Amino acid sequence: MVTQARLEHVNIRVSDPDRTANFLCRLTGWTERWRGPALDDGWTIHLGGEFDYIALYRHPVLTGPFEKGVPLQHIGIVVDDLDAAEALVIAEGYEPFSHADYHPGRRFYFYDSDGIEFELVSYS
Repeated sequence: MVTQARLEHVNIRVSDPDRTANFLCRLTGWTERWRGPALDDGWTIHLGGEFDYIALYRHPVLTGPFEKGVPLQHIGIVVDDLDAAEALVIAEGYEPFSHADYHPGRRFYFYDSDGIEFELVSYS
């Protein structure tokens, strides 16, 4: 019998891992777990907690911005204070959109510098 699995990480391609990592650390409180050389002469930074993380991969040739939904639709991140998170998103120059308040939480979306769509949600 298989026990319930959990998501360990998501790996996304970004044009500037340091820029994305700095922003996500401020937005989420995540910490850097690892950084170093990666596949195809790329570079990766891992951010997250003890058991899960997001890998920010830069390919030496293939850079963004990327077309939305090819194939990734969006990345959802739970935050404690949605209003503070939105203020930080705006301060970074990103434009929040599609605000919604429905069970079980409030949310909004934004595109980062690479065209990656993030959903921020709060259940508090």
